[in-house]
Amino acid sequence: MTDHHHSGAREPRELAGLFNTRANDGDVEGLVALYEPGAVLAAGDIVATGHTEIRRFYTDLLARKSEFPAAEELPAIVNGDLALTFARLPNGTLSVEAARRQADGTWRWAIDQLKIKPKA
Repeated sequence: MTDHHHSGAREPRELAGLFNTRANDGDVEGLVALYEPGAVLAAGDIVATGHTEIRRFYTDLLARKSEFPAAEELPAIVNGDLALTFARLPNGTLSVEAARRQADGTWRWAIDQLKIKPKA
């Protein structure tokens, strides 16, 4: 049986749903696994590059926020091994990320401008 929390996205549009499940489960490592090793995550004035910084960001975010409402997964735009992923948040904000197909055929985000940020 595959570990759902750390299995990869088979299609780019699945990334948003995996994010939501893992965030609501408090699964920092599962969230980090959605990103390429050298990915860039931006949230407000915070920019995290690579798994170590992304892990630190999500550890902080999950310590401050415990509920992540489901986003509407929208069709991705795919060009070969690159994709733009889209999700509409409950407040109407559109989240857009760049994803890349990995050697094993799964998809991970390479660039993410997160619309949810920790409260000070």
